[in-house]
Amino acid sequence: MTTSIALFTRDLRVRDNPVLHAAAAADRCVPLFVLDDAITSSSFSNANRASFLHDSLADLDASLRERGGRLVVRRGKVVEEVARIVCAHDVTEIHVAADVSRYAHRREEALRELGVDLHVHDASINAVPPLSLTPSGGGDHFAVFTPYFRKWETVHRRGVLRAPQRLTVPEISGDLPQLRHGTPSPDLTEGGETVGRKLMASWARSGVDDYADVHDALADDATSHLSPHLHFGTVSVTELIDRVGTGSEGARAYVRQLAWRDFHHQVLAARPESATEDYRTRHDRWRRSDRDFEAWRDGRTGYPIVDAAMRQLDREGWMHNRARLVVASFLSKTLYLDWRRGARHFVDLLVDCDLANNQMNWQWVAGTGTDTRPNRVHNPVAQAVRYDQEGLYVKRYLPELADVDPRHVHEPWKLPDDERKALDYPPPMVDLREAADRFAAARRKR
Repeated sequence: MTTSIALFTRDLRVRDNPVLHAAAAADRCVPLFVLDDAITSSSFSNANRASFLHDSLADLDASLRERGGRLVVRRGKVVEEVARIVCAHDVTEIHVAADVSRYAHRREEALRELGVDLHVHDASINAVPPLSLTPSGGGDHFAVFTPYFRKWETVHRRGVLRAPQRLTVPEISGDLPQLRHGTPSPDLTEGGETVGRKLMASWARSGVDDYADVHDALADDATSHLSPHLHFGTVSVTELIDRVGTGSEGARAYVRQLAWRDFHHQVLAARPESATEDYRTRHDRWRRSDRDFEAWRDGRTGYPIVDAAMRQLDREGWMHNRARLVVASFLSKTLYLDWRRGARHFVDLLVDCDLANNQMNWQWVAGTGTDTRPNRVHNPVAQAVRYDQEGLYVKRYLPELADVDPRHVHEPWKLPDDERKALDYPPPMVDLREAADRFAAARRKR
């Protein structure tokens, strides 16, 4: 009799799951998730992600029970818990999804030392395995997105896998504990494969075709909201690409965004140190100002589009992608504060915080990453006027500006004195032109 372990990590689903699909071929299968001390005791275990994770594991357990199985949840060190099950149940093979962080690589190396057949499945978290594409001119990874994407879109992807119909799980301990802790954001989205699949179906049916035209419109909120589900793997990126297709301009634009996700993963896989170090250093001597950072963090900069986005992050544990660009540029280039401080704050609150995407997107905006125009600045007023013309996004998250005329909502400091003084809203903390000149001068000196 053969016994396998399906070790769930960031693939918390039963449908289109290469790990579970392969492990289910054994006579008996242990669907296992380990609450790793190294993660649960770190800042990556924030209240928002803990809540989403609990939802997702509970939903996964319910789906497995529908198939005669159950989810085994253990707490401790991953390899030690796997080793205990290997010994107790004569496990013959272990299946796990490939991932790109240093932590994932160390986990994989330690699992290999258990002396059991280890199967690492490449296309589970990513549509295209991170280091499977390399530039024709040499090098171990692509440093620029466009040539990467040209090659990425020609790759033949695996087919979508069905969920196993039945599972036989040996008698084993390990029920799901209560994982929620702290105070999550009040409008946090619900986790789980069931929710994710409904969202994916709705998006593919009636949302994605308009994506190219409206995805940057802040007030419309016309994005898929699937990023938390992709991060936790409650939705498969391979199935998502298959469902949306490429039959419309919107679908093609959306798939291109999913390719950015794979692009960042391959950068981090090749350069794991870029999680904390500049990918391409500009030798910046970042300013150190706790007061300025706190004003940015708390949404009190005096620039409504920046403040609205930071309030959205606090309320929802999520932020519109266009807004992420604006606030990251404001911190790193307007205030000239270290991008790592901003990335850490996103880690503290974002429910969809993926290490590769978070760090590499921050570096892209800060000009230390893969952007071919490292000195570009996203002017918050220009961005607001372009992507929130009527100020509806700003007013949604800044009630103190709810009655301001749309002509002035993005620049309330230009209101008549009596109207401006009546607002419970701060003046701009920095002059944009002076800040731009200061940033340009700082970069020229390097």
